[in-house]
Amino acid sequence: ETDLSRRDFTINAMAVRLPERVFVDPFGGVRDLAAKRLDTPLEPEVAFSDDPLRMLRAARFAAQLDVDPTPRVLAAIRAMHERLRIVSAERIADELSKLLVAPHPAKGLRIVVETGLAEEFLPELPALALEQDPVHRHKDVLKHTLAVVERCEPDLVLRLAALLHDIGKPATREITPEGVQFHHHEVVGARMARERLRALRYPNEIVEDVTKLVELHLRFHGYPSWSDAAVRRYVRDAGHLLDRLNQLTRADCTTQNPRKARELAALQDDLEERIARLAEEENLESMRPPLDGNQVMAHLGIPPGPDVGRALEYLMQVRLDRGPVGEEEAYRLLDAWAAEHGVGRASRRAGS
Repeated sequence: ETDLSRRDFTINAMAVRLPERVFVDPFGGVRDLAAKRLDTPLEPEVAFSDDPLRMLRAARFAAQLDVDPTPRVLAAIRAMHERLRIVSAERIADELSKLLVAPHPAKGLRIVVETGLAEEFLPELPALALEQDPVHRHKDVLKHTLAVVERCEPDLVLRLAALLHDIGKPATREITPEGVQFHHHEVVGARMARERLRALRYPNEIVEDVTKLVELHLRFHGYPSWSDAAVRRYVRDAGHLLDRLNQLTRADCTTQNPRKARELAALQDDLEERIARLAEEENLESMRPPLDGNQVMAHLGIPPGPDVGRALEYLMQVRLDRGPVGEEEAYRLLDAWAAEHGVGRASRRAGS
């Protein structure tokens, strides 16, 4: 019983005594679980002093089990949240990750914000509690963010991106005659997301994937005017994150206007149909220049160097603009580019 008293919460302070196989529940864990209540065996101040990470774990259990921390647990977190500073970033990130992929992430995140716990490891989150714009006075950016997280599938990269997609808004907030604007908040937010995730010691692959999603999350907004070339660039820029980016874009539509929601969903459907059509016609997944570096060097008579890279970049832009290009046409275009830029044999032929 003494050992059980030092467990984090009553729902984890149950055991079976062996060899008698007697169920032991000295602190009412079964009762609390049935009541969807999260409490500590002893005073919460004792439990959280033993391991301050338990404060964040309380929010994680709320997200996983849909339980409600008792008033004394919440009060203790509010009073002690600064103690989380002694916990390693890796342990904090592990709890945050479990919270985010849980069935009720918004519930856990609200606890993290309302108790002040977020200030210790994710201060960008409470900073989002600002007015979004004059048209949506009921919906601050924090509430919108939590809704977007809930609307995403329980994929860690996707939900981290949803959590951080608007963190650049407070830093870019500007009052204009048209109302509140957040120009380039996706660029600022991507930089902030990278810094925060690195501080939390997330793996580099996760950091880069989340950063890319934050950076690209507004790209879809210009879709109605996109050419096929713009669709190809969207696919190229998203890369292996294309499905996640499309999911994030859909989740980011939290408007309460049914007509607007239907219109945005229809546009997203149209984009995904165009991507599928182009993928069938052009093999979008493996877009590359129509010539490789060796072909460029052999044709132009140039050694490895910056000119080869510039030529390949030009040919890639041709691929994006026009779609698939045959080899003969690619060489003709390469000659024209080389002559214009004074590169290799083509420039010498043009000058003779």
